[in-house]
Amino acid sequence: MTLVVTLTAGTAEAGVSVVGGKGASLGELTRAGAAVPPGFVVTVEAFAAVMAAIDPDGAQRAEIEALPAADLAGIADLAARVRALVVGAALPADVAAAIGSGYAALAGAPDNRAPDVSVPDVAVRSSATVEDSAEASFAGLQDSYLGISGAAAVLEHVRRCWASLYNDESVAYRRRLGLPEAGVAMAVVVQRMVAPRAAGVMFTRSPVTGDRSVVAIEGTWGLGSALVSGDVTPDSWVISKITGEITTRRVSAKLKIHSYTRNEGVASPLVQVADMPAALREAPCLTDDEIHALAAVARQVEARYGAPQDIEWAVLDGDAPAGSRIVLLQSRPETVWAARGSPPAGAPRPRAADHVLALFGKPL
Repeated sequence: MTLVVTLTAGTAEAGVSVVGGKGASLGELTRAGAAVPPGFVVTVEAFAAVMAAIDPDGAQRAEIEALPAADLAGIADLAARVRALVVGAALPADVAAAIGSGYAALAGAPDNRAPDVSVPDVAVRSSATVEDSAEASFAGLQDSYLGISGAAAVLEHVRRCWASLYNDESVAYRRRLGLPEAGVAMAVVVQRMVAPRAAGVMFTRSPVTGDRSVVAIEGTWGLGSALVSGDVTPDSWVISKITGEITTRRVSAKLKIHSYTRNEGVASPLVQVADMPAALREAPCLTDDEIHALAAVARQVEARYGAPQDIEWAVLDGDAPAGSRIVLLQSRPETVWAARGSPPAGAPRPRAADHVLALFGKPL
């Protein structure tokens, strides 16, 4: 039984069924030569060992699968019950030992972006087997945690990631898609934390127009969680893939910053939300060199996957060339315009009421 896999280029070969969507994607990025923070993946087998103890006959999951998509109250009640079981589950000894060993190995992981420490700070990130496909996006429906420190805390937050597979929104989305619960499982990515100067997302086609000849970048100062949470309106740029020209610039008033510093034994959270320093509020979070370097990385990643991508990035501080200060945290298929290119779910009908009547098998 493989319970933990080191995050390397070989992680991609393990596949989504073993390391989940995020784990496989990070392995693929590593194989493509992108800089990815060192880490390991707690595999689906570890999750399965825990679920075998708390739901041995699959009754809980069968009950979820039987819920109608419209029964939001029933989904909320059952999902809360399953989350409580997962969070409260005692980990099998071999699972706990494997996670502890993986975490200890990160203390000496080669990484010029963070100091070697005996108790490294990590990000603990959900990696479900059903997320980040071209057909559906589960982004944001499962939980991830930043700035986790210490083996006991890592074990606790791995359990929380597993439990987040049964967040109300995630269960409701699966019911709407009609996905079988038997194929749903959770791996967890554990990576060394980085302290970026700026972070954000970029798309290898315009999220507004669908134009595949451009790269669209959005970013803010500090951690990208400020953007994901909606605490800031990001700066944005559009870059032509053909000429490399920055064709659009928008610098926003960014009022909040999410920042990360090493704990230094203090009880306060490692990730803090604060008012943006006045000097940074209306200053662009990226230089032109960094924008061009990000666009080049975006094109490299798109070429690797062979399809438009939605990429999470961070730019680290320092005097090194911009390209060497870029770290990638995730790449997933772009879904908005990909879905628009799909054939319609049904043929047009002369009257709107005809669609309703068809649901009940009435003659049209």
